[in-house]
Amino acid sequence: MRELRDILTSLVALRARGEPAALATITRVKGSTYRREGARLLIRQDGTTVGSISGGCLEGDVAEAAREVMQTGQARMMSYDLTADDDAVWGLGLGCNGAIDVFVEPVRSASGLDVVALLQDTIEHRRSAALATLIASPPGGAAVGSRLFVPQEGHATGSLGDPVLDAMVTQAATDQIAERRTTVVPLEMTGGRGDVFIEVLTPPIPLLVCGAGHDTLPLVRLAHQLGWWVMVADSRPAFATRERFPEADEVFLVDDRDVPNAVRIDRETFAVVMTHNYLHDLEIVRGLLRSPARYIGMLGPRARTDKMLAELEQQGVVLDDAQRARLYGPVGLDTGADSPEEIALSIAAEILAVRYNREAASLRNRRGPIHA
Repeated sequence: MRELRDILTSLVALRARGEPAALATITRVKGSTYRREGARLLIRQDGTTVGSISGGCLEGDVAEAAREVMQTGQARMMSYDLTADDDAVWGLGLGCNGAIDVFVEPVRSASGLDVVALLQDTIEHRRSAALATLIASPPGGAAVGSRLFVPQEGHATGSLGDPVLDAMVTQAATDQIAERRTTVVPLEMTGGRGDVFIEVLTPPIPLLVCGAGHDTLPLVRLAHQLGWWVMVADSRPAFATRERFPEADEVFLVDDRDVPNAVRIDRETFAVVMTHNYLHDLEIVRGLLRSPARYIGMLGPRARTDKMLAELEQQGVVLDDAQRARLYGPVGLDTGADSPEEIALSIAAEILAVRYNREAASLRNRRGPIHA
């Protein structure tokens, strides 16, 4: 998600200056590849780039194609078979063992469907959506590169040039949103077969950091670098400031008891409580247990957490199995972390494991492919 947010920011700047660019997107992969479907590379006219589509082995070749695309204004599909044992593959220095399709298109003006604005709004409001792009069309068919934007809630916008086709793709996009799966869908069109790339966009991970002390700074910075939606809440005016947390998306100056009312907390929210004050933490945890937060991490030793939970139970807070399953205290993976930066990494790694339903372990011990 960080990559997409950086590319959108760059596209806004390019549009303001009226500069041409090309956008390369991985639409299909087979076998082992460094990046998956939806990975992007923005190529500016001066050759500088934002994002990546491989570990560096494809970027140069795609940049050459991008220069042609910028000149002609015509999109093209680049296909790489990294399984072939020939000079062409080894000459590119490819280090994976799979096949990749990369759709390279010119960056057009905002006339018609303003994809940049739609995607930015989707991210800001933490919604799911799908972006359907026609990547192959029979002669005389709809224009390659035409798009349809399908939000999880609301009506589709844009068009592939045919109302019947739009209805088919809208349904297909809705199905893919439900499955959270980005894929290429074949289409039966007038004149032959076409392909539409349906990219499912899920919201960035919402992270709520309760506390604005010195040791929260590395966690906020790391989460920002990962592209998460970062929220900081604290009751102290000197700490809960935008100047102190420039990387945060939202900063809340709010009393402990009012955190669930002031902050957008949904079923995907990961909250970490780290005020270092027992009474503050107690009140915040009480409120978070009433919220739909998926994960409630509590900094500090196990004895402190156990004492806090026992006190909450004495005060009438129900802690059944479902409630306890959301509690992670002490927070973080067992990595031996000691410094604030190491602890931030430990917490972020645990959040990723929980988010993707993985047991945190070395990949060398994993049976099966890295990606689902």
